[in-house]
Amino acid sequence: MNRFLEAFPLAFDTPLWLWLLFLIPILLLLRGRTGRGSALRFPSSGLVAGIARKSPLRWGGVPNLLYLVKVIAFILLVLALSRPKWRSDSFTERQRSGIDIVLALDLSGSMWAHDFKIKGTPVDRLAVVKEVVEDFIEARQDDRIGIVAFSGAPYLVSPLTLNHQWVLENLDRLKIGSIPEQGTAIGSAIGMGVNRLNNQKSQSRIIVLLTDGANNAGKIEPVQASEAAASFGIKIYAIGAGEKGLVPFPVINRDGSARRNANGKILLRQAESDIDLETLDKIADLTGGKSYHVKDTRALGRVYKEIDELEKTEKKLTVRHSYKDIYYWPLMLGVGLILLEQSLALTRFRSLP
Repeated sequence: MNRFLEAFPLAFDTPLWLWLLFLIPILLLLRGRTGRGSALRFPSSGLVAGIARKSPLRWGGVPNLLYLVKVIAFILLVLALSRPKWRSDSFTERQRSGIDIVLALDLSGSMWAHDFKIKGTPVDRLAVVKEVVEDFIEARQDDRIGIVAFSGAPYLVSPLTLNHQWVLENLDRLKIGSIPEQGTAIGSAIGMGVNRLNNQKSQSRIIVLLTDGANNAGKIEPVQASEAAASFGIKIYAIGAGEKGLVPFPVINRDGSARRNANGKILLRQAESDIDLETLDKIADLTGGKSYHVKDTRALGRVYKEIDELEKTEKKLTVRHSYKDIYYWPLMLGVGLILLEQSLALTRFRSLP
């Protein structure tokens, strides 16, 4: 029924007047039964037989045409009283009741490790993270998203915003080694994420932390920062990226870029990679989140898709319509029919008193 009403373009401001339309069959029935008394009486019907054959067809003593005009005029005036309006435009309003998300991304030197691949080609961990996170951001249209990047210290890349294009542009600018402080300050990154989220009144607030190392910098321990997050009802999903042990690692120039050979190929060597998975487990457990360890691009993509499924946004769609008043059309037609009926009653269908 609701779908039918949504599809029907006509509405009424004062529909109670429409109940008067139920009087029409009653009036027709009563009029047809009683009719009108004759204006003149004759001793014999034969005297007026010729006149009767030439008079218009009657129902209940009233000419059919005049009576129908009256009925139609009555209907039109009732419609005018009910203030009809015609739908002129429609639009859908999306009410957001989304989730506030801070993406905490590791930019420490260990992210140079080339143990991930894109289309079969070894690439650094950050390149894969940026590609997967981009898909995650684009899938969360109703959520406010911000980015915190960290190395030896955290810094705010993008505040919480619904302008996801702005977030993606800042994500694309991230580079390994762009933070002067060396090390991996996981606790400080969580602390900055908590500061961005603790005053928000959204239905859910989460931090998606991605790191490939162990906390060795900053003034806040990861567990302490996680306890603070839990006290504010902030959930943390902790992702450990990369293999543990020896991994292919590029030779880094003094300017922080990867060294390449004459053919432009990055020179790789074996280096130690250490991920503190136990701490990541504690971080997730303390806040009611979940921890992951991913070793390839597909696994990382699956993790972000799982988080996307776990943290669903409530979407409310409200369809709104704009209407144009059209009551004056039935009003003018009704008044016009009344004038027509009176004109016919005084001329063509005039009766003797």
